[in-house]
Amino acid sequence: MAPSAMSRGEDKWIASLSEAQPVPYWLEDPGKPPAEPALTGTDTCDLLVVGGGYSGLWTALNAKERDPQRDVVLLEGREVGWAASGRNGGFCAASLTHGLSNGLSRWPDEIGKLEELGRRNLDEIEAALARHDIDCDFERTGEIDVATETYQAWELRDWHRRLTEQGLADGVEFLDTDAVREQVNSPTFEAGLWDRRGVAMLHPAKLAWGLKQACIRLGVRVYEHTPALTLKSYGAGMAVRTPYGAVRARRVALGTNIFPSLLRRVRSYTVPVYDYALMTEPLSADQLAEIGWKNRQGLGDSANQFHYFRLSADNRVLWGGYDAIYPYGGRMRAEYDDRPETYAKLAGHFFTCFPQLEGVRFTHAWGGAIDTCSRFSAFFGTGHQGKVAYAAGYTGLGVGATRFGADVMLDLLDGERTERTELEMVRKKPLPFPPEPFAWTGIALTKWSLARADAHGGRRNLWLRTMDRLGLGFDS
Repeated sequence: MAPSAMSRGEDKWIASLSEAQPVPYWLEDPGKPPAEPALTGTDTCDLLVVGGGYSGLWTALNAKERDPQRDVVLLEGREVGWAASGRNGGFCAASLTHGLSNGLSRWPDEIGKLEELGRRNLDEIEAALARHDIDCDFERTGEIDVATETYQAWELRDWHRRLTEQGLADGVEFLDTDAVREQVNSPTFEAGLWDRRGVAMLHPAKLAWGLKQACIRLGVRVYEHTPALTLKSYGAGMAVRTPYGAVRARRVALGTNIFPSLLRRVRSYTVPVYDYALMTEPLSADQLAEIGWKNRQGLGDSANQFHYFRLSADNRVLWGGYDAIYPYGGRMRAEYDDRPETYAKLAGHFFTCFPQLEGVRFTHAWGGAIDTCSRFSAFFGTGHQGKVAYAAGYTGLGVGATRFGADVMLDLLDGERTERTELEMVRKKPLPFPPEPFAWTGIALTKWSLARADAHGGRRNLWLRTMDRLGLGFDS
């Protein structure tokens, strides 16, 4: 999937985008529920949840399941699931640490507990979907990390050996060239590492909409098109102002992720990075037979600038990743969601990976911001003497981990010491990002260095090695 391959047949690949709509495929599903009315006037509650993505939805749902008598309100600035929760790739991973490699390098002493909690969290997600009758095309297929270069194959084999020695390889299988191509037939695949149980595929927007309906059935009052404008102490609790009213609450959980936190001191810990994806038309039976993929696993390649790809329920291929765009100053604008030059690049990489799918067309092309922090996995904290809790920084791997983050926030707001709140991962925060122009310069230099490493056998230059030593090692 080398970028240099774009020169071969580029016009043909770009033609595949001629009918692609610049909107997320998932959000066009006809099952989308109507929006709930906006808040007008004043409401009061025990717990106010700000944000209608996965983080806020799981917080509201779990709060009601813990205590059905708890009065819960959820505010969403637009519509539930419209942002990252409704337009991601639909990879629901057990990992709470953005992959085992990242977790092992940062929290080696508690990685066993983190892995256990992650597996339990994924099981609890599956159970919650059944309990609340949420149909989101959930498939526990696992995921294959694929090598597309010889050095990556060696690295995957070595990594599997290391996991085996440390007792962390349960359910993880190394696939040589023949074995990985037996699973998914691409001439670029040289090896793979199949995590059989640790990842599920799902329809991300249906998950958000299903969680919303479950919350409403349990008595959560959901207000959409109601942005939270300010957060202030109010007597023994907190008050949040909205355009047409306000909410007074004993406790507040902030699930705003990439959007500016109502706690200003949290904002320097995240930056927006724009990610992009394509969706093909449904593949025919013959096309599916050409590429295999009979076990429907999610896939991701092993380069620093990586692609992620999977099959939808109707056998379309979602193909995303590679370009990660940081706008100067961390500005978030709607026009950044659409980037034709990235779509053209992704289309070329797609047909390099699957030349047997020549002639397939893309129906959708979209992008959006994810909340990135310097350690690549969520961080947590409280404010206003423990009356406010937050979780953020999932860095694109929050479909599953947000449920764990919701439980952390509820533990913190309840003042409970639990196995979650005792974790070093929960107690400590990542390094904040520096102000501009240093943030943009550092991120640009890192992106250039990662691309250079991919082109030179994975060798990390002095800048990347320095970032590694500082705990800022960008490895994905």
